[in-house]
Amino acid sequence: MLDGFEILTTSGVVLWSRSYVPVNTSLINGFIKDVFIEEKVLPGGAAAMAEDDSAAKNLPYKKEQYTLKWTSVKDLGLIFVAVYQSLLHLSWIDKLLDNIRVIFTDLYKDQLRKPHTSLVECDFDAYFDQQVKELEGSVDKNAPRTPQLALDDITPPSSSENGYDDAPPPIPGLLTGQPKTLYDNGTSTDVTPIPTPENSRPGTPLASHLIAGKKGGKGGPSRRAKKATNSAPASSGDEQLRRKGKSGKQLAKKALRRWDADGMADEADGAILDYSASPQNGVSSDENSAGAPGMESADAESSGTRTNKGQYVLKDLDNEVHSILGANEEKSQSTATTTGVVGSSLGAISGLFRNVIGGKVLTKADLDKPMKGMEEHLLKKNVAREAAVRLCEGVERELVGVKTGSFESVETTIRTAMESSLRKILTPTTSLDILRSISAITSPSTLNPLSPPPRPYVISIVGVNGVGKSTNLSKLAFFLLQNNLSLLIAACDTFRSGAVEQLRVHARNLKELSEREGRGKVELYEKGYGKDAANIAKDAVAYATAQKFDVVLIDTAGRRHNDARLMSSLEKFAAFAKPDKILMVGEALVGSDSVAQARSFNAAFGTSRRLDGFIISKCDTVGDMVGSLVSMVHATGIPVVFLGVGQHYGDLRTLNVGWAVALLMS
Repeated sequence: MLDGFEILTTSGVVLWSRSYVPVNTSLINGFIKDVFIEEKVLPGGAAAMAEDDSAAKNLPYKKEQYTLKWTSVKDLGLIFVAVYQSLLHLSWIDKLLDNIRVIFTDLYKDQLRKPHTSLVECDFDAYFDQQVKELEGSVDKNAPRTPQLALDDITPPSSSENGYDDAPPPIPGLLTGQPKTLYDNGTSTDVTPIPTPENSRPGTPLASHLIAGKKGGKGGPSRRAKKATNSAPASSGDEQLRRKGKSGKQLAKKALRRWDADGMADEADGAILDYSASPQNGVSSDENSAGAPGMESADAESSGTRTNKGQYVLKDLDNEVHSILGANEEKSQSTATTTGVVGSSLGAISGLFRNVIGGKVLTKADLDKPMKGMEEHLLKKNVAREAAVRLCEGVERELVGVKTGSFESVETTIRTAMESSLRKILTPTTSLDILRSISAITSPSTLNPLSPPPRPYVISIVGVNGVGKSTNLSKLAFFLLQNNLSLLIAACDTFRSGAVEQLRVHARNLKELSEREGRGKVELYEKGYGKDAANIAKDAVAYATAQKFDVVLIDTAGRRHNDARLMSSLEKFAAFAKPDKILMVGEALVGSDSVAQARSFNAAFGTSRRLDGFIISKCDTVGDMVGSLVSMVHATGIPVVFLGVGQHYGDLRTLNVGWAVALLMS
């Protein structure tokens, strides 16, 4: 484990440090004195900073039981030092030093280059923690598993194998238990039990498997009771339940539930259909579920940061760090590569330009064949053909008339042109600052006499079946709760079984998290099933206005985009609820059908209402096949507001165009 990390100047000023365990300051002072001042340890001493080499090229400095690895930046006069115990072998330390050097200098180079600057205001903790976590995780994944010892190495040889009839005598005073075997085929002499297959266990616990206290008497259980206890489990719990008892009577069958014409169940049997809470005394409610396991805390700091004004904004730290490291790698490769056609690092798309001769002005005829290859490459990334053609046309316009230098310059030109074309598609034409929009509605300016009275900000979530509307609604609710907003979640999916119960669970979890952190307030507005969703949404907005809620989040039923009957109800819904934002949840897995879905939902709210943004879910499951979000934006001109990247409440991110470009170019 890493003991400490310091970033200091050659004059001895510590700019940033992190200590996991107390480390004596004399260790760093001795390192600076021996290496850079007196030049006792390394040949050349301070001259070793002449080149900004990798940390792997610098000899480690060892003192007492510690090892110090280091790297430096000559132009800025910086030294990066990692301290760890010499007994440990941390193979990722060199990579950590190189990455931290690149990230720190890229973020704070402007401050460091100012004249007469000795201190730098830096908030570098999150960047450092991200790199340590990522590098440690990569080592754990790639580390070979420790080979398990063979059974012969840990099991003493049996008496039949070594020729002895009797086992060795036991140690005096030590009582050894007799091992039990699950199976006996008459051939094996080993005592190691064979594991029971998972599928042989019953689905429900049987009566013979339950442990109960004895009613009385000092005698042990009868022989028949022992036999019943030690008997092999049945292959299925249902089969055991179907057996007849001693009296020969058949067990009672499950009674059928009857439904009336209004879709309501006859609850004369007293059964509780809501399994989302732990029932006590036949009642299931939020109060009675207090004995349930506590909600796991959500790490808000991993998904967002707080501004100086206290606002919680979603961050994209991983992509920012990776873009910095990627840009530095490209710069180093372009510097090391000599002029010529052959390059050291070729992207998948740039490899299509191998036949382009260096030093030639590109024409449309030169680019016809490479553009066809680029189009096929984008199609494999789940980009719809219409969007792929538009991207290729944009890149072609950028390249025609460009004079090629070395092959690497062509690669850079292609990447720049692709990013430019992609930005034209993905860049929104309206502001995506949802917090500012909410503030303008809930707290209008008092200086303007024509400002409307404050009211709740209404957000509606729509989409096809199974894309994750309720899950992403809860993620959005968690983001808004971090900004101390009061939320009302309206359960307007009155068709799908379990939809209201699902939102009830989310509302309960979010309420527990908000009360634990003291941020915001959340409630659920529901009216059951079989009701008109538009009227429920209208009543929810009126209730939120009366109770002075800040935001209303409306969940809707999933519907197929090609079903005109289901899509027609959205126009009435928009007229009744009057949402300020209508966000459509689309899957990153859907592929080319995303274009038809986006266009159908965009036109379903009437002539005067359109979608306001997309939430692309399941982005963590597609790898580099992110073409569906490009296709949806291209088809409608509506921006991507959020990306769903996991199953936790904090797994919500904003779109990073550089991230999308890197995946499309891979």
